Amino acid sequence: SKYEKTKCLPTKYDPIYRKKVILMLGNRILKHGKKSLAYQILYRAMKEMKQKTEIDPISVLRQAIEKVTPKVAPQTRTKRTGEGSTYQVPKEVAEKEGRITAIRWLLKASRKRAGQNMALRLSSEFVDATKKRGNAIRKKEEIYKMTQATRTFAYVRESLHF
Repeated sequence: SKYEKTKCLPTKYDPIYRKKVILMLGNRILKHGKKSLAYQILYRAMKEMKQKTEIDPISVLRQAIEKVTPKVAPQTRTKRTGEGSTYQVPKEVAEKEGRITAIRWLLKASRKRAGQNMALRLSSEFVDATKKRGNAIRKKEEIYKMTQATRTFAYVRESLHF
């Protein structure tokens, strides 16, 4: 009928570890439609993490993502007054959105790292993130400082009319 609930598609998981996080990472690494290559890189990075830390690579991954996940982020708002001024307003980040942002930052940071092998760079960035080092952590701190600086504009959030 007209108001029948749509059926949800079954949640997909990666074939080896059966974790949603790895599926998200694999799809973010993906370039030019080469999914199998993206997963090869990711699985090699997982093996590398296992050798470096001798801890379960999934837990290393989760810790890294958790430590890089932003809690607040600046959001650009324009106040519709005569001058139409723009403000950076601090906004609380939802859990899922934060996780996706963290994954994006980790991948960007690993791509910036020196070296040829993407798997090595990826594993190094994840291990560094668990130890609160690396470019992804620096990015999170930078964003946090920016939101601290714009805390005074938090009142703009309530006074905006959509």
